[in-house]
Amino acid sequence: MNKKEVVKKIIKNNDGIAKTKCFVAEGITNYEVSNMCKEGYLERIRHGYYQLAEQNNIIEEQLLSSLLPECIICVESALFYYGYNDFSSRKWSIAVPRTFSRTRLHIDVFTTKVYYVQPTMFDLGKTIGNFNGIKLSVYDRERTICDCFKYRNKIDREMFNKAIKCYVKDKNKNLNNLSIYAKKMHVYKKMMEVMEVLLND
Repeated sequence: MNKKEVVKKIIKNNDGIAKTKCFVAEGITNYEVSNMCKEGYLERIRHGYYQLAEQNNIIEEQLLSSLLPECIICVESALFYYGYNDFSSRKWSIAVPRTFSRTRLHIDVFTTKVYYVQPTMFDLGKTIGNFNGIKLSVYDRERTICDCFKYRNKIDREMFNKAIKCYVKDKNKNLNNLSIYAKKMHVYKKMMEVMEVLLND
């Protein structure tokens, strides 16, 4: 098996995206990887991550899973996932801990809107969702609604209003969890001023 075939096998075994260290472990040097990029055989996605240049079927969800496995889908992207927003943004809204490396967020293949979250609040409401067949971490409905109140000045007013109305009508809502999260995130008072009116309609 020649070097290119080895590289192809490594990438295939890693769901279409491989790290430099995966190549090195199989005896492929950084110099050889660089040459394969110059030849147009490999394509660099970001520092240390590669895919085959012929691959056009790598979806953003797969890239997100491979490049930023620690992130959690939140706010605008989570609203779209739950059907609380009709508009699919070209940016992925993701939450990362405040201590997260900024350099890891420099990715050319897709754009992100990053929310830096206190480590103590990071896992609150975290669950797993299916995004085009790829499993990604996403905040649940209640955390997403609390985030809408927390980041109200960062999201569109129309989007905010629609999200709250859709949540109130959602049969899968959990008002007990909503109350618990809101108190922990210090948005309970602001939220109840809006929610009480809608819930009593």
